[in-house]
Amino acid sequence: MKLEDLQRYALQNGFFFPTAQVYPDSPAGFWDYGPLGTLLKNRFIELWRRELVRNGNMWEIDGSQILPRKVFVASGHLEGFTEPVTRCAKCDAYFRVDHLLAEMGITRYSEKSSIEGVREEMERVDLRCPSCGAPLREVFPFNTMFRLSISPRGEEAYLRPETCQTIFIDFPILSKTLGVRLPLSIAQVGKSFRNEISPRQGLLRLREFYQAEIETFFLPSSQDVPGFERYADTILPLYSRGEGEDRIQRVTVREAVSRGMIPHPLFAYHLALIVNFYEKAGIDMGRCRFRILDEVERAFYSQLAFDFEVQTDVGWIELVACNYRGQYDLSRHSQVSGQSFTIFHGGERHIPHVFELSMGVDRSLYAILDHNLTVDEKGPTLRIKPYLAPIQVAIFPLVARDGLPERAEAIRQQLVRDFDLYYDESGSIGKRYRKADSIGVPVCITVDYDTLRDGSVTIRDRDTKEQVRVMPSELKARLQQILAYPA
Repeated sequence: MKLEDLQRYALQNGFFFPTAQVYPDSPAGFWDYGPLGTLLKNRFIELWRRELVRNGNMWEIDGSQILPRKVFVASGHLEGFTEPVTRCAKCDAYFRVDHLLAEMGITRYSEKSSIEGVREEMERVDLRCPSCGAPLREVFPFNTMFRLSISPRGEEAYLRPETCQTIFIDFPILSKTLGVRLPLSIAQVGKSFRNEISPRQGLLRLREFYQAEIETFFLPSSQDVPGFERYADTILPLYSRGEGEDRIQRVTVREAVSRGMIPHPLFAYHLALIVNFYEKAGIDMGRCRFRILDEVERAFYSQLAFDFEVQTDVGWIELVACNYRGQYDLSRHSQVSGQSFTIFHGGERHIPHVFELSMGVDRSLYAILDHNLTVDEKGPTLRIKPYLAPIQVAIFPLVARDGLPERAEAIRQQLVRDFDLYYDESGSIGKRYRKADSIGVPVCITVDYDTLRDGSVTIRDRDTKEQVRVMPSELKARLQQILAYPA
């Protein structure tokens, strides 16, 4: 589905919409979740907790969104978290130069590139402003963190550009609290902030966004990865650019490790967790890949990186950055803070290595809608997984008379504490079914004249349209069965 059509659908149905849209001059890159979007986001995060945090024997924390300057001195963000930016002298528009060059098929420039090298490339290709066509020649580095001032003294701090730094600076106390048995995985979900130069495409590029990150601390010398055998036969779609055709190789986790395509079983295990998670989130795995990043594309802290990408109407978008960060973060924080980040293992002191899964929640929700929303002559249908559906149950009296609304309200009262549901008695039953289908409601309960006679109600399946009659005493158990998570 086209981006504009999906955003129109989301706006009309209360999934998400631009922040402060009543003020036309509001800055871009900020979006609000409406009622259905909030429910969907919460269910997505709960699935993440179920399939990754709990299933992977991980621990979750909730850290501060504001961190002192020294954290980002140590992390390298003050120095390295910059983008090459250009300003059009004619129309005063700002753009990321590497993005403009990438649109021309030139992908060798990134945050690591020198400003002078970028400027020379702009001149060589005669880079021009997408807005007015004027030549672009000015370029300068722009740090995309949001700077803050704390207290009357004006102490310098920043909104976090990623959630993981809290995990790293908390590692000494977490390792003591939880024990030092490795691998140790710490997870966190919450908001991050980046002052994007030209945010666009709705939820795909934001200045305030949700991340769900996992940092796994381990020693590379150990090949023992708990849970590896459970996922050894999981298929990984590994994509890399070759000298000839680019291609996706679909190999098992075990094969990827044995052939050296992935250098450590812990990395392959984490990629398998991602595949398992997004399959259960309803993403079409035939339209997914792990893109192996080259040195220019990798972040400054990354030694090896796989981007989990999904194909949508706007092209391939990154949902999860999978980074081998080595000892970079713990070593840097140890140096700057003067504190020990070592653990005692095998009779020696070690600084653990880190493998990271950094998931974009907002982008993931966009991809789920893109892969599950279909439109036919009757209108849209959101064929989302039942356990992810924002509204789980709709309750309809067949008509708004003859005591049917009262019986339907009694059913609503019976279920309201256990399920997210809505009640509707307006319009024809066919229109109400279509409305429920359009927002992904997996089950509709209809109270009709047979209900007055024998007490039974009809439950209708969104996807098969099959209808069966159920007694009210059986409703809760039947709904729980329909909405249950897969094994």
